[in-house]
Amino acid sequence: MQNINKSAVDTQKIQKATRMGVPLSITTYTLPHEIELYISEVLESFLEEINQDKLKDYLAYCINELTTNAKKANTKRVYFREKNLDINDPDDYEIGMKTFKEDTLSNINYYLQLQKEAGLYVKVILQLKGHNILVEIRNNAEMTKTEFMRVFDKIARSRQFTTLEEALSQVLDDSEGAGLGLVIMILMLKKVGLNDESYNVLVEKGETITRISVPLDIVLIDQINQLSSEIVKYIDTLPKFPENIARIEKLLNDPDSKLSQIALHISNDVSLTADLLKLVNSAAFALSKKCTSITEAVKMIGIRGIKNLVLTVGTLKVLGPQSEEQKQLWAHSYKAAFFSYNLARNFLHNRIVMEDAYVCGLLHDIGKIVFSAVHPDTLQKIEEARKLHGIPEKIFNTIISGQNHAEIGAALAEKWNFPQSIINSIRYHHQPEITPDDNVVLASTVCFADLLIHYLDNEIDYYQINPELLKLFNIADETQLQKIARSIEKVFVQESTR
Repeated sequence: MQNINKSAVDTQKIQKATRMGVPLSITTYTLPHEIELYISEVLESFLEEINQDKLKDYLAYCINELTTNAKKANTKRVYFREKNLDINDPDDYEIGMKTFKEDTLSNINYYLQLQKEAGLYVKVILQLKGHNILVEIRNNAEMTKTEFMRVFDKIARSRQFTTLEEALSQVLDDSEGAGLGLVIMILMLKKVGLNDESYNVLVEKGETITRISVPLDIVLIDQINQLSSEIVKYIDTLPKFPENIARIEKLLNDPDSKLSQIALHISNDVSLTADLLKLVNSAAFALSKKCTSITEAVKMIGIRGIKNLVLTVGTLKVLGPQSEEQKQLWAHSYKAAFFSYNLARNFLHNRIVMEDAYVCGLLHDIGKIVFSAVHPDTLQKIEEARKLHGIPEKIFNTIISGQNHAEIGAALAEKWNFPQSIINSIRYHHQPEITPDDNVVLASTVCFADLLIHYLDNEIDYYQINPELLKLFNIADETQLQKIARSIEKVFVQESTR
């Protein structure tokens, strides 16, 4: 979606990006009319997915205004170069701006071609981040001090206006193309309950970034939370872990327990022993030799590792795959576990993260698995609750599709008294940057593993992966990412088919 050659909107990709909290990006060099229409269609589809249709006109205006200004800023750069003027010199700036508008409008195609040849782009980014809609307009021409002063002057002046009529009555300088239009935009943001602090302009790594942050409708958040609470009630009806697993778990949590004692108790349970050895010998751990006893397993992966695998077995006993949908969810989860563990082992020097990576990867989508396991009678009760509270059906469909699955999964993990590290990795695997400090790297590892799988499946693009995640794993470009992702996938396929 980053570079657009046709105007067909990929609604599935928009849906996937929205539910994963990754950005949607549209890049253009000349901003022709068909791209403007395409941006509008993407915005409409994006807002429909998050049930915020009422914001379309407001945000469409803001995006149109800001992309137009970004394109003009790029045009200004090539114009000044043509005139041998230094755009950062205040005197040259004043000279250039006297003729900029007239000259470029009379020969706009020539200047648009120049900026395309110079690689000057305009980028529109849409993202649902937590309970906030982020809209960014980027162009790779750093704003000058003079431009900053002019823009912030317009913002400051807009504070005095409460209506459009007031703004129109003022004589505003439109030579920059960011005069009246910018003021109108600020006024429109006020209409949806925002102030000019929701609008931010900054320069970062060679780009000028204009950012608008819009909180989700409070009513919408309340409706999502109401229906989510009905799902949580269903969680309370789920059975506890089997008694044998609960007994072993209690022993593992006892600091006075000895390795030999733990191994003996597990070994006395033939079924649990078989399940644990199957996991230990799975592709994820890539042991140099097959592990044949629990004593060996405890020595190889430690008490923490065994505890995590016991939690895994317990979860599978309660929520094991029954339907085809559940089988697909668990298949993805096993792959995520493999990727998480191998990323931690090969790229991070953190033993605790490595020990927890497998189980956290395996359980990251447990909320989706809960949704898939909901009994029809329970769905009917949730539907009745929706009608009782007057919540739109679209919200119900959003919840059932798993948009709030991370919170639901974390609620289940809390019910089963999972370690906080696992709870946090489930809750924040789409937003690792807000994870409590102790678990940031773990949640980031699970998040990155999940993204790599979706990338390999062509469901997301390279640009949608958070640069901070790439930095954590020392990935400099897409070629390197592809190499790592395909390498891990190759081993996974080989080991899984042995």
